[in-house]
Amino acid sequence: MPFQLVHFVYHYLTYYLLVFLYHLSENKRQERERIFCRHTAVHFLDVARIGCLINAEEGLKISKEWIYAAALLHDLGKHIQYENGTPHEITGAAIAKRILADCGFDTEEIEIIADAILCHRNSDVRKERSLRGVLYRADKASRACFLCDAKEECSWSDEKKNLRICRSEVCARSTGGLHRK
Repeated sequence: MPFQLVHFVYHYLTYYLLVFLYHLSENKRQERERIFCRHTAVHFLDVARIGCLINAEEGLKISKEWIYAAALLHDLGKHIQYENGTPHEITGAAIAKRILADCGFDTEEIEIIADAILCHRNSDVRKERSLRGVLYRADKASRACFLCDAKEECSWSDEKKNLRICRSEVCARSTGGLHRK
């Protein structure tokens, strides 16, 4: 491989990793005093892994790369919401489009992933058998509210919080209904 190509590949990968890490570090800085859920790499990876499980369990055949891309990028704009009030799904989708284009995703893939990021807080997509629905469900399922010391102060309704280790529809399916409400 010619030196110029090696240099280009190294620069290309390093630059977009730095963009990702910048937004991640800004989230961390903005949330350093936050007692509620944080928007960290651990959360992003939890969402990706849960999304892949949902995809497999429901037989959806959504690309694992799409799930990981959406999950790793969906909350990157949270720090901007703290700074100026712009909803993080909007800023996250904009950040994601730039990163995805430079990582080789085509226009259609970018639009599908960005749309999932835009909708990840919209409960209307909850039951969709699409990347939007998977990202929404995985994002909500990733929160361990049952372990949270701040759950009483949290503004989420009890219906939205994960107050048990497994969600009722998953428990009902995996245990023959032993944990139904």
